[in-house]
Amino acid sequence: MVEGTGLKEQKKEIRAEPVIAEECGVVRESLCVGVLVAMAEEELGGFRIYNSMTQQKEIFKTKTPGKVSMYVCGVTAYDFSHLGHARAAVSFDILHRYLKHLGYEVTYVRNFTDVDDKIIKRANETGEDPFMLSNRFCDEYNIDMSDLQCETPSKEPRVSQHLEEIKGMITQIINNGYAYEVEGDVFYAVDKCPNYGMLSGQKLEHNRAGERVAVDSRKRHPADFALWKAAKPGEPSWDSPWGPGRPGWHIECSAMSACYLTHKFDIHGGGIDLIFPHHENEIAQSWAADNESHVGYWMHNGHVTNNNEKMSKSLGNFFTIRQITERYHPLALRHFLISAHYRSPLNYSILQLENSSDAIYYIFQTLQDCKDALSPFLQEGPEKNEKVPQINEAAKECIKKLSVEFQTKMSDDLQTPVILTGAIQEALKFVNSSLKMLKKKMQKRAQLQLIQSLQEVEKEVAKVLDVLGLLSSKSYAEVLQQLKEKALKRAGLAEGELLHLIEERTQARVNKDFLRSDKIRTDLTAKGIALMDVGNEIIWRPCIPSEPVFGDQRAPVVEEKQSIPAV
Repeated sequence: MVEGTGLKEQKKEIRAEPVIAEECGVVRESLCVGVLVAMAEEELGGFRIYNSMTQQKEIFKTKTPGKVSMYVCGVTAYDFSHLGHARAAVSFDILHRYLKHLGYEVTYVRNFTDVDDKIIKRANETGEDPFMLSNRFCDEYNIDMSDLQCETPSKEPRVSQHLEEIKGMITQIINNGYAYEVEGDVFYAVDKCPNYGMLSGQKLEHNRAGERVAVDSRKRHPADFALWKAAKPGEPSWDSPWGPGRPGWHIECSAMSACYLTHKFDIHGGGIDLIFPHHENEIAQSWAADNESHVGYWMHNGHVTNNNEKMSKSLGNFFTIRQITERYHPLALRHFLISAHYRSPLNYSILQLENSSDAIYYIFQTLQDCKDALSPFLQEGPEKNEKVPQINEAAKECIKKLSVEFQTKMSDDLQTPVILTGAIQEALKFVNSSLKMLKKKMQKRAQLQLIQSLQEVEKEVAKVLDVLGLLSSKSYAEVLQQLKEKALKRAGLAEGELLHLIEERTQARVNKDFLRSDKIRTDLTAKGIALMDVGNEIIWRPCIPSEPVFGDQRAPVVEEKQSIPAV
């Protein structure tokens, strides 16, 4: 292997050769361009994504026509996952869904790190076997992902199941002259890697020992990092050519991505905090093992912040996914997570969660109202030989606008915030106004046309929501009931207590005690419960409370950062 070959070209090169390989029992075959992909790319003028390597948006081109290979760094499983983990998962789930929408066959690999210093430390603190502890939190993570409507990746490899591949890659790196062994530890020699820092912009001279890597006088360079760590008492270990030990963090992802996707694949993703050192070191390792290694596009999602400070376990300012979904519907949390562009920082606030919860309720209530209104007409069916009329012009315009906006904005680096606040809102307004018209007397043909129009607009809305992962396997009515239950929980009320207050308000109005009637209504609104007088009936629905709280702490209301970084 010639030192320095191949890595410099990665900064500019977007390769497109087919990949034919058989590794880890996975066979990948080259395919012809799928008809759907070709049509979609021609219509959209290309799907553009931001590549962290080149720091610009690029037209997406796969290495194997019609197929996408994607690796995303998963969690280190030693605790319940927090909102930062949720944002990464949802961001790349959106990408996964949209690629499939375009007609690609996607191989999506997301790993679990189940061998790590943090896991060992937590296991020692709790007296639990580290693998049992990690396995438990892998399962908990998958429960959270299911709640958040994240589709299961094609593969979810775990480090503990890929020790042979990891040891094989380390051996390859040593044999190629880019790593060295010291007393059972194996270190990567960073000064032998040309253009180290090409992804992050970090320079070797800026890497001081003790900041990003451990101080160790045995290292040839302070920035050299561990590929293999010699066994320590009380820690899990495996036999290796260098003695018993366990892998370093960075080598795990290089080995597992190569195992399932080969050394050349399309997309590597993760949180922005992984750019350095993790992804930088992955690039160096993978190149040292195979100088033809290449990732087409590096994608990174922004931080979730709390009071404009990065949310993290080390700072103790985080909320777990489970803490949020105890009080808010998972669809509301997903809506919140995609309410800012995936590359932008997203500042956590209860007000934003309340806004998202209200938005989800409005969407599902509109869809349920549409279903209820159309149900009797659809059960009747058209009369014999009756031709179903075309949809009206307003519906055509509504569908066209929603379809065009969805295609243009999603194909421009996944601009989900625009989708949530744009034409889909106009489509929902069209549905509600049309439902009011449907209640009026009209000619049979006009009625049929309106019914057909509502059906087609509802289908287009559902299609968009499905790609965004905002539909549920449950019925509209079931989701609405779940949203109501969460609202009652946040308000600190049982349903029976609410019904008693509604009855008390009704009696107060009968007694013309309007002061008491208004106070009950105002107090409930402050807690996120809106009362509405519909004829002689009083109904309730969740609303944005005037004083949102989380637990016993008043929620910080902080202005949301949702700007999309300039290209």
